[in-house]
This record gives sequence, C-alpha cells and structure tokens, in this order.
Amino acid sequence: MSGLLSESLLLTGDSPDCRMTPSPLTTHILNTAQGVPAAHVAVSVYRVEDKAWREIARGATNSDGRCPGLLTSETFVPGIYKMKFATDEYWQSLKMTSFYPYIEVVFNILDASQKYHIALLLTPFSYSTYRGS
Repeated sequence: MSGLLSESLLLTGDSPDCRMTPSPLTTHILNTAQGVPAAHVAVSVYRVEDKAWREIARGATNSDGRCPGLLTSETFVPGIYKMKFATDEYWQSLKMTSFYPYIEVVFNILDASQKYHIALLLTPFSYSTYRGS
C-alpha cells in the first residue's frame, strides 16, 4: 500500500481510529428519499497521476453521513480528483435497490489551499451533487 493511501485509510467514520484532523476535502451524503444522513457509504478518492487514476484515500461515512479525515493538507495538491461513492452496497444494506451501482464525482482542484466540500444528495433513482462550504 502506498504511503498516501495508508496514511488516509479509514475503516468507518465512527471508528476511534478515524483521523480527526481537518481535511481539505470533505463530503456529506444525505439520503433524501428517507430524510436521513447516508451512514456507512464507502468512499474512495482518486487523483490523476501520469494520465491514470490513482486511489489516494478511502473511508466510509459516519452516522452523520460525513467522512472526516480523508486527506491531509500535505497530500492535497492541485489536480483532477474523483470521489467514488459505493451506493449499491448502501441501498442493499437498507434492503432497497438502486439504479446507480456507484456514483463518481470528478472535479478540478486549482488552489489546494482552499477547503473543498463535495455534497451528495441520494435517492434510489437520482442524485445531485454540488460544491458546498
């Protein structure tokens, strides 16, 4: 496992091992079909390196639908990133089916000194995303 990945690896957002340092990249997932946070959704973060996607972090949302501590400011550099959300497993855990087996959100980081928040709103048959604060 690479140093970046092993530094950022999270098991669940509620785990006592979870890094609680402020991450320059955060996410919050809401299950808008049921009006609750989407807990225990697996999240992977990738960055384009040498024209290919490289996984640099992974985790899972906590009971509030957040995944704190994904990256450190040292691992966050300008570039093209992707967050992959394992939505199929999430809906299956609720005994529901979904049209989207996973969701990938691709975004460009120009200024790594800023904070970036990727919000994801889910239903089994739709989703929306935006850069939050």
